[in-house]
Amino acid sequence: MQFLSTLRQALRVDELRNKLLFTLAMLLVFRIGAHIPVPGVRPEAIAELIQSGVLFGFFDVISGGAFKNFSVFAMGIIPYINASIIMQLLTVVIPQLERLAKEGEEGRKKILQYTRYFTAVLAFLQAIGMTVAIKGSLQNPGIVSTLFVAVTLTAGTVFLMWLGEQITEKGIGNGISLLIFAGIVSRVPAGFVRVVEYLQAGTINILSIISLLVIGVVVIAAVVLIHEGQRRIPVQYARRVVGRRVYGGQSTHLPLKVNQAGVIPVIFASSLLIFPQQVASYFPGNWLADAFMKYFAWGSFLHTTTYALLIIGFTYFYTAVIMNPVDVADNIKKYGGFIPGLRPGRPTADYISRVMARITLAGAIFLAFIAILPNFVLLATKIPNIYFGGTALLIVVGVALETMKQVESHLLMRSYQGFIK
Repeated sequence: MQFLSTLRQALRVDELRNKLLFTLAMLLVFRIGAHIPVPGVRPEAIAELIQSGVLFGFFDVISGGAFKNFSVFAMGIIPYINASIIMQLLTVVIPQLERLAKEGEEGRKKILQYTRYFTAVLAFLQAIGMTVAIKGSLQNPGIVSTLFVAVTLTAGTVFLMWLGEQITEKGIGNGISLLIFAGIVSRVPAGFVRVVEYLQAGTINILSIISLLVIGVVVIAAVVLIHEGQRRIPVQYARRVVGRRVYGGQSTHLPLKVNQAGVIPVIFASSLLIFPQQVASYFPGNWLADAFMKYFAWGSFLHTTTYALLIIGFTYFYTAVIMNPVDVADNIKKYGGFIPGLRPGRPTADYISRVMARITLAGAIFLAFIAILPNFVLLATKIPNIYFGGTALLIVVGVALETMKQVESHLLMRSYQGFIK
């Protein structure tokens, strides 16, 4: 297999081997921290909360079981992801941040620093809300205990943020993505054991397991197809004569990915939907809160429809934020390029915008379907509490592909250096 061949080549290179070992060591620290419980909380009450809804089960999968154990990493890295998304959106709205983004490396470092501060604030607010929501699970309910648990959870998220940055800087792959990847993969053995227990108890049959495996293979193939799928727009660069040298004259293409936004819209929509549920849980016995929890429960028609629409909307919005057709057209024009049959400038930007709108629609619908896939898996296989659904597969496959590409690029760069020497 190509994966094993690439891995063997990477282990022969000292630099890559050290990067891989460092990454594995940091992931080991993450897994150890996921089993260190927050003092003063009853874990059995948290386990009952997870069994009450698939949404909490999904966040438990993302955090690698840290939420179920209510460990110091119970909130995972989600606050950092939300802070990063919000900062990217603010970059488009606030002129000062937009200028920083265009200042190069120094500007990006300042924005990253702002993101860290915002992550700490967002994590503390989320930790307060989470602690209040589970106040019945605290051994000694009170203001002091609430603040202690909230500060502990915030510190865990900030440490995970630092851990992810260390992996990105000194290891291989994107650290934040790899932490989520490790959390999801770590739950696979527990899910396998649960399915075997259901089979032994007679809750499901062998056909249910076969159906689950077939759905998994089809979803993985679809994720790879969409993740690697792109629309290539041909770009021609005119020849320029500078002194005695001739520049340009070659044909290339502008790749537009079908799933430009990745899994960010799914995570952002999930975080947004869980907020009103948390607020409603603060008012037990209130008719409005009870009605909301009843008709807006996970898996209901209203919740599923809203979830899908939010994902589609965020996909369009986030794609527009990270890729501006006007800037792309200006960069093509700046270097003497043009799309055959179109004038440089505004006509080129309009054409790129139309193409992006069409392919983003396919990517957005795919993301929405992947996110609500656990509901259909439950109907098809009759296997309860299946949290390892399409979203988890989307993250795992996407992170694995990107990490392998980084490894291959390191190997290719080393081959070029060896050839030059």
